[in-house]
Amino acid sequence: MIKHFINFEWKQFFRSSYWQKSIAINILMVFFALYFILVFVALGFGMYPMLKKMFPDSDPLIKVNNFVFYWLLADLLIRFFLQKLPVMNVKPLLVLPLKKKRILHYVLSKSAISFFNFLPLFAIIPFGAVLIFKGYASAAVLTWVFLMIIFTLTINFLNFIIEAKSADTELSFLPIILVASGLFAINYFEIASLSTMLSNGIISITENPILILVPIGILIGLYYLNYTILKPKLYIDGSLKAKEQIASSSDLTWTRKFGDIAPFLQLDLKLLWRNKRPKSSIFILVIGLLYGLIFYPNPVYQNMTPMLIFVGIFITGIFMINFGQFIPAWDSGYYKLLMSQNIKYKQYLNSKFSLMFISAIVLFILSIPYVYFGWKILLIHFATAIYNIGVNTHVLLYGGSFNRKKIDLTQRAAFNYQGTGAVQWLIGFPLLIVPVLIFYVPYKFISFEAGIATLIIIGTIGIVLHKKLMNIITKRYLNSKHKMISAFEQS
Repeated sequence: MIKHFINFEWKQFFRSSYWQKSIAINILMVFFALYFILVFVALGFGMYPMLKKMFPDSDPLIKVNNFVFYWLLADLLIRFFLQKLPVMNVKPLLVLPLKKKRILHYVLSKSAISFFNFLPLFAIIPFGAVLIFKGYASAAVLTWVFLMIIFTLTINFLNFIIEAKSADTELSFLPIILVASGLFAINYFEIASLSTMLSNGIISITENPILILVPIGILIGLYYLNYTILKPKLYIDGSLKAKEQIASSSDLTWTRKFGDIAPFLQLDLKLLWRNKRPKSSIFILVIGLLYGLIFYPNPVYQNMTPMLIFVGIFITGIFMINFGQFIPAWDSGYYKLLMSQNIKYKQYLNSKFSLMFISAIVLFILSIPYVYFGWKILLIHFATAIYNIGVNTHVLLYGGSFNRKKIDLTQRAAFNYQGTGAVQWLIGFPLLIVPVLIFYVPYKFISFEAGIATLIIIGTIGIVLHKKLMNIITKRYLNSKHKMISAFEQS
C-alpha cells in the first residue's frame, strides 16, 4: 500500500500544472537547496576548529550543546512559518476499502523525510565524524548524533501540533512568537538557564545512553498526538459538510459617488472585510505605518537619505503593494463568472486603481505625525505618495496581467505564499528600488530638493497619463483573459 501511495505522489507531482508552469522556479529552489547543503556541510566540518580557536579553554562539544537550545528555538520558528504538513489528495481514497490508519501513518511518515529534517544532518554528521577523528568515544558521539536526529523530528511533529491549534485564529503567528520570545528572554536574562539545563541533559544522555528512551518517548507521544488530531478530519462527510456562518452586511451606498466603478469597488471592499486572508492583510497596514520608527529615530540613518526614500515608498504604499501584487488573483475563485458578465474590463481595473489611490492618500495623512522627526520626512512622504499613485499603481496593475496562481481567501495572510509566483518577486524591483535610484541621481549631483522634485514630476506625469496607461493595461488584460481563466481553474 505504501508503494501505491508513493506512486500516486510521484504522478501527481510531475503531472501537475504547477510543475509544468513553474519549472524555472523549481530549478531555482534546487540551487537554493544545494547552496544550503554546502553551507551546512562546511559548518559541520569547520565547527570544531572554529570553536577551538574562539574558546581554546573549552570543550567544543560542550559549547555546541550550549547552543542547541537556540537552534531548537530558531528551528521551531522557521518551521512554523515555512513548513507545512505534507498532504495527499485523500478524498478519492476515502471511498475505497483502505484503513485510515495506513493513510495517516503515510502522511506523518512523509513529513519525517522533509528537507527541513535532512538539512541539519549535513552539519550534525560531519561534526560527529570530526569528533571521532579527534579522539572522542565513538559510542558517546553516535549517541549524540542520534539524539540530535530525535530533537529534529521532535520539533517537526511539535510544529504540526502548534499549527493545527492556531490555524483557525487571526494573527496565528503571535502565540508562537510570544512563547519563543518568552523562552529566549527567560534564558537571556538568566531567570532560568534553559540552555545550560538542556546541555546538561544532553551530556547525561551521552554518558548514560539508556536515558535516550526519554526523548524517544516524547517523540512517540508527539507522533500519536498528531495522529489523534488528524484522525477525526479523515472522514468524507466532514469535507462535504458546509460551514455555517452568520451573514453580515454593511452600508456601502457612499461608493455610488464613484460612478460606474462603484459595483466593483463594493465587491473589493466586501472581499477585504469578509475573507480571512485579505482581512488579515489589513493588519499589515499598522506594521507599515510604524515602520518609520525603526529608521527615523536612529541617527545612523540620518545621513542615508536614499534609504529614507525606500521607507517612504513602503509606508505610503504598503497597502497597494500587498493588495496590488495579487490583482486579479483575489477574484480567482469567481473570475470565470466575472468575465462572463457584460462588463467593461477597464471599469474593473479602474476600481482596483481607485482603491490603491485612496490607500496612498490615507496612509500619507496618517503618516503626517512623522513630521516630529523633521519637515524633510514629511516632504519625502509626500513625494513618495505621489510617485506611488502615478507610477507604482500602474506597475502593479500591469504586473497583475501575468498572474496565473489561484488564491484561497479563507487562508491566513501572514507568511502565506499561496498565489506567489515569479511575478511577485520580480515586481519588487520596479516598486521599491527604481524610485530610490530615480531620487539618488539628482540628489547626488544636484541636491535633495532636486531628487524630491524628480519623484513628484514623474509621479505627476503618471497621473496625467492615467487614461492612456489604463488603455494599454486593459488591452494587456484582455489578451491574457482566457489564459488567466484557464490557470485559475487549476487546483
